[in-house]
Amino acid sequence: MKITISTGSPMAIYEQIVSQIKDAVIQKELVPGSAMPSIRGLAKELSVSVITTKRAYEELEKEGVIHSIAGKGFYVSEMDQVSLKEKQTIQLESHFEQLVQDAKNAGLRLEEIVDLVTVLYEND
Repeated sequence: MKITISTGSPMAIYEQIVSQIKDAVIQKELVPGSAMPSIRGLAKELSVSVITTKRAYEELEKEGVIHSIAGKGFYVSEMDQVSLKEKQTIQLESHFEQLVQDAKNAGLRLEEIVDLVTVLYEND
């Protein structure tokens, strides 16, 4: 699993970490029971503060994506992949609603929005 942090993203760094770990779980790059990097180790690897990675892990633990074992670290939890993907889809729909409204306010037609999304998707 490779986590990429974008300082230019409107998403907070801890949210980027959370999102990418969830994606890795959905895509089965991270399987239930596998060990997660330590909070300090991940912070060092990503060149971010320990507080940032701690917040990301707390969020992931709250959502049931990972769990901690005292004295051992964090591990990927058994999760219903379908419900995790559904949660992410709901969050994306909210973001898309705002983006579509912004595009409409900018005078873009549906075809132009679709073209823009297509180009961005294919250049990833």
